[in-house]
Amino acid sequence: MALNVDLSSQAIFITGAGRGLGRSMSLKLASCGAAIAVVDLDANACGGVADEIRALGGTAMALPADVADRTSLLAAAAKFAASRGRIDAVVNNAMLLKYEPIEQVTEETLTRMTAIGINGSMWGAQALLAHYDRSRGGAILNMASPVAERGFPNTSAYSLVKGAIVTLTKVLAAELGPKGIRVNAIAPGSVPTPGALGLNDKTEYERRTRTIPLRRLGHEEDNAEACAFLLSPEASFINGEILHVDGGIAAAG
Repeated sequence: MALNVDLSSQAIFITGAGRGLGRSMSLKLASCGAAIAVVDLDANACGGVADEIRALGGTAMALPADVADRTSLLAAAAKFAASRGRIDAVVNNAMLLKYEPIEQVTEETLTRMTAIGINGSMWGAQALLAHYDRSRGGAILNMASPVAERGFPNTSAYSLVKGAIVTLTKVLAAELGPKGIRVNAIAPGSVPTPGALGLNDKTEYERRTRTIPLRRLGHEEDNAEACAFLLSPEASFINGEILHVDGGIAAAG
């Protein structure tokens, strides 16, 4: 059964929301009543998701922005806050997904991946701090990964970013907790999103399924449900947590 939480008083800013996990989280949070800022570098994609939300009776604003560009992201946040009066939560979901052997990693690739994943998460936290209601508090949800804890070949750049996000989550939980801001992260397992399907073939997904203790791949909805819970009042005393939504792959080691 889908989790039904009341987020009708929340204005939530979601990056990388034009497709995949970002889209599914946007749709889920909107279905719980939240007003959603759909943020994505692809203007057509974020506009399409915002239209989907509105067609289902929800509230959404499409905000094309480059999360790696601090000025661009903070400007988008200011526009959303002006329309809603504040920002209650930020979901730092945007990421460049690329796997390759270490010897093939270029300076351009590494710079872009860290700029989106690490810098973008920093700017997302700043966006919340600039616009949250101090009497209400707020929440930040980062996107980690089991690759931050296990050695998966050919994921050096991606694992570097996700490891940094795990550390950032814990640091900000300690730093921002006294301000009434909770900071947590979700670590999704293998989910065949459009981006991931471009990197992995059917054989690879069959292999992964055999290594996951629950013997299935993740669904976008699994992640969206966890997101809704962590941003809900029911999670009001959860701070600094890395929630694995991975079928047990991290625990299996």
